[in-house]
Amino acid sequence: MKKFRKVLDGLTTSSPASGAGTMGSPSCGSAAGTPTTAPTPKEIDIQETLVSENFQLCKTVRHGFPYQPTALAFDPVQKILAIGSRSGGVRILGRPGVDCYCQHESGAAVLQLQFLINEGALVTACADDTLHLWNLRQRRPAVLHSLKFNRERITFCHLPFQSKWLYVGTERGNTHIVNIESFILSGYVIMWNKAIELSTKTHPGPVVHLSDSPKDEGKLLVGFESGTVVQWDLRAKKVDFRIYYDEAIHSVSWHHEGKQFMCSHSDGSLTLWSLRNTTRPVQVTFPHGKILKDGKKESCKPILKVEYKTTRSSEPFIIFSGGLSYDKAGRRPTLTIMHGKAITVLEMDHPIVEFMVLCETPYNNEVQDPYAVVVLLEKDLIVVDLTQSNFPVFENPYPMDVHESPVTCTAYFADCPPDIIPILYSIGAKHKKTGYSQKEWPVSGGTWTLGSHTYPEIIVTGHADGSIKFWDASAITLQMLYKMKTSKVFEKPKGGDSGEDDPFVVQMVSWCPQSRIFCVVGISAHIILYRFSKYDANAQIVALEVSLQCEAEDVISPSETENNPCFSEPGSHSPQPHHPHATSPRGGTPEGMKDSCLKVKERSVRVPPGYQAELVVQLQWVDGEPPQQITSVDINSAYGLLAFGNCNGLAVVDYLQKTILLCMSTLDLYGSSDPYQRLTRSPRRNRQSTSEFCMRGLSNFYSDSKKRIRTSYQSLTELSDNQQSIDMERSRSPTSDHVNGHCTSPTSQPCSAGKPRVPVAPEGRLARRGPGRPPFRKAQSAACMEISLPVSHTEGYASRRAMLQQLHGVTMYSHDEHHSTSTPYCWSERESRENSFSRSRSSSVSSIDRDTKEAITTLQFGESYARKNDLLPTPCLWVGTSLGVVLLIPMSIPTDQEERMEESVTMGPSGAMLMLKGSVLRVGFLDCFGTLIQSPYEIWRDSNAPEDPDRPRKRKLVHFSPSSSQDACGEGHLAVVCSERQAKVFLMPSQSCLFVHNITESSFVLRADIVSACNSVCLACFCANGHVMMLSLPSLRPLMDVNYLPLTDMRIARTFCFTHGGQALYLSSPTEIQRITYSQEMCDNLQEMLGELFTPIETPEAQNRGFLKGFFGGNTNTFDREELFGEAAAGKASRSLAQHIPGQAGMEGMKVAASGVVGDLARARIALDERGQRLGELEERTALMMTSAESFSKHAHEIMLKCKDKKWYQF
Repeated sequence: MKKFRKVLDGLTTSSPASGAGTMGSPSCGSAAGTPTTAPTPKEIDIQETLVSENFQLCKTVRHGFPYQPTALAFDPVQKILAIGSRSGGVRILGRPGVDCYCQHESGAAVLQLQFLINEGALVTACADDTLHLWNLRQRRPAVLHSLKFNRERITFCHLPFQSKWLYVGTERGNTHIVNIESFILSGYVIMWNKAIELSTKTHPGPVVHLSDSPKDEGKLLVGFESGTVVQWDLRAKKVDFRIYYDEAIHSVSWHHEGKQFMCSHSDGSLTLWSLRNTTRPVQVTFPHGKILKDGKKESCKPILKVEYKTTRSSEPFIIFSGGLSYDKAGRRPTLTIMHGKAITVLEMDHPIVEFMVLCETPYNNEVQDPYAVVVLLEKDLIVVDLTQSNFPVFENPYPMDVHESPVTCTAYFADCPPDIIPILYSIGAKHKKTGYSQKEWPVSGGTWTLGSHTYPEIIVTGHADGSIKFWDASAITLQMLYKMKTSKVFEKPKGGDSGEDDPFVVQMVSWCPQSRIFCVVGISAHIILYRFSKYDANAQIVALEVSLQCEAEDVISPSETENNPCFSEPGSHSPQPHHPHATSPRGGTPEGMKDSCLKVKERSVRVPPGYQAELVVQLQWVDGEPPQQITSVDINSAYGLLAFGNCNGLAVVDYLQKTILLCMSTLDLYGSSDPYQRLTRSPRRNRQSTSEFCMRGLSNFYSDSKKRIRTSYQSLTELSDNQQSIDMERSRSPTSDHVNGHCTSPTSQPCSAGKPRVPVAPEGRLARRGPGRPPFRKAQSAACMEISLPVSHTEGYASRRAMLQQLHGVTMYSHDEHHSTSTPYCWSERESRENSFSRSRSSSVSSIDRDTKEAITTLQFGESYARKNDLLPTPCLWVGTSLGVVLLIPMSIPTDQEERMEESVTMGPSGAMLMLKGSVLRVGFLDCFGTLIQSPYEIWRDSNAPEDPDRPRKRKLVHFSPSSSQDACGEGHLAVVCSERQAKVFLMPSQSCLFVHNITESSFVLRADIVSACNSVCLACFCANGHVMMLSLPSLRPLMDVNYLPLTDMRIARTFCFTHGGQALYLSSPTEIQRITYSQEMCDNLQEMLGELFTPIETPEAQNRGFLKGFFGGNTNTFDREELFGEAAAGKASRSLAQHIPGQAGMEGMKVAASGVVGDLARARIALDERGQRLGELEERTALMMTSAESFSKHAHEIMLKCKDKKWYQF
């Protein structure tokens, strides 16, 4: 417990906190740190309860499709599925809720997976030639053993059912044998030169297949890539037969009787071989090869895998991937199912990585009876039902379609209203696809129960095609609730090419779960406001057009700035709305402006239940120039207002009255209190023709927007790991000229009326644009959160402006824009590129600092005090900028419902200003007890519901006013402001800085949120250098600092977000969402929340083979692998061949776990067999004793009859 006390009168700019508030800026007269006017000292008495022991960072669960999958395995008894990936990850899936992610420390790609069937263990073979044994009997699997091969490369592994000896084939053609229990290499080796004939002059190639004969476990079938197949007698250590084929082999599959097998080849053929005659195949088929006119077969693609499965009631199944002819380019990948004479070709949306047929029995010498096929695609997982003739697919219960369109933004909401999830699910269920198999999902292993620490959680994802998905994330699961498409609001763009979805990319979302109002910001500088309704309706979408192309080109010196105020004095209590270039709904656009590339549907449309678009706000094109992208947005349902900003200015929209309240440049928001001395900009030449440039801009918009989007989101969509070229591209500013790197707007529309437009530019400036450069900008500028990808492993990361002399210490620059070296601090282009997370897109940091543009980076509505002498809180809009300034804009909102719909809301800058280092990221409010103050909201009401005359629909507002606690500690509240460099806590209304904490000097904060954890409040920060930090509130004490993600990239930066309850998430790959927790309590309860992978199940008994089959078919049960492969018989393997690496638990734990995983069951099985054998022997002995007893009784009876009449003297 810690008590904080702060005396508030007598604070001056020389105090440490206040001095930090002004950061040494000589012109910040109204910033934090100004002496307060409080007549008497007041105390803030807040008891903080959070301590470092409340926090711990750990991963909880990973959702989505495994990125770049490579391998697949299935346990037919436990019914769990494993998927390996190129990055060394393993996802293990069971029934819904059973989802486990494991990661190899080496990060090497997983080549193959092998379950120890029904024993709770998994063997992985990785690309670094290492075998790993994973223990699945714990909720978080761990590696028990590893075996690293030093001289040979692993190509194929095979583990027979109920065997503890793993066969490992290598690139050299040799086959080694590993003991699973000890993970020690046996001395028994099948050398390639002994497997082939001595007369063969060529190497047979790598081992591509290993399997034991269903007829005799002592026979091992070895397939070599060149087309050679050998059956090796393990007892006799010799070859039974050899098969040679001209085409390379990709896979081999046995018939369950062990008398024949099938091979797939590189020429698209299938060959069937019989053990009776191995000189040539019994059958050669080209399933998809047609006979041409000249009698030749057309060439086909390789058949990469074939499965040959028998059934009791019908013809066998032959299932394979590939084998299509080369005649058609661009044909989709296929899976072919041959069942008798019927051939079914299933086309896939993505390339097939692996497939596996699921059978009823784990024994390979029984009739297989396949019931499903699991198909692992590059970007999807599907399961086909084989029991129905039309082969339907099962409905996938896992959230495998997170990446259906690339994820471009995320939002995480914890402790949502309890009724929101059921209503979203009920509406989303109406739009689900049909035609799925009616049977249950076959991957049903493991157990999972709903934990006690659960509450409603929702994750919202925005996508590149403009779609929005709502996910139920309660209890560390993920289930799709509802999906909507923002593109339906607009008319279809003309000239539909491959990039027609690009203009709809979702950049950010804002959602009020209580009022169910949803706001979407798109990459084409548009905002869509949705309301939720349970009823369908005929909707007319209102469109507003706003121009935020304002520029401060006229500001030439501080002295002139003082003489040109943009509006009335900041102390004015009744500011008037400012409307430059704002147009009414469906109104005409001013001359020189152009409509957006997206056209809102003008006709009334029928919309289904769910989220229904009500309002679209679009930023206008000016002189053929696309607008700057929107950088921040906030919506408040109680006020009925929507605020948004970009690199040019701020706009506020009244969505109840469908009017524009405010549209101002950032510079106009300051008025006469601008703390910065801005430089003049060189005037630009007039346009040749406004209409000409509009035409040029429109004609080139789609090609440019596609390049812009593909560059901006390349890390989200591309599959290659080489990001060097992307970073090189991002290190240049696409919006800058070639001389000084300015991110300047080609337009020169003044913001304030009455300011003359600068006439023709000097002749020397006519060539500012490079040759061939289009007359439009890419819509993301240097101040708009653009982040370059890392190319070096540097420790520190730099801010996008390099914080030139702590940013606010710079007072004057040279007017010579051609010489960037005149600045006191400058980076070379190479240095700025290699600072791997520089947010600058310009080659010169100094040129960005010269830029008079100031982006709006954060917006927050709330009840606050806009001026120091305010007695009561009023609705306010807090505006944070990229130069570290926070501006307060008070609002006057009618309280009566009827007046609210008729009277206009008035608002205007108050002159109040707070300052920090770096771009402002987050603003939040605490009361005088340190409790988080929520923004006011409107309780949801369905506007489309039938009218009830007895209960008229009225707006019900919920306010959390900070003045409610004034009886306890006086007026006021605390404002928490976090920038990319520091955090500050201000007391309102005095605007005094109480606490300040410099978060980072070498890096910058990417994401900051004020969250509730452990019944208290803290500030959570994620930095560009990968550190996750927690700061107490209000004292800003560091509680946790963990270097979690040392190598971040743009995808993580765009998608990382914190939420209440100690949770956070980010996109760990283009297809996967990683959830983490920073709460010690949740880490402690995580084991309870995770599912169990292993459940004790009795292994099904093998079928009775019958007397004749057992007598004439050979005794397969007499094969003792221990006798052959053990150290006593085979000796020890060479130490240099492979190195044994103990698991994480140490030797003792490893032995215990290994015995628990493998040994116990093996010993129990042996003990049962021995007990059964002894019982049989006892039964035989009992029968012999009974027989002898009966014989003895018979003989005794005969003797008695003979001697019955004789006297004693007759013997």
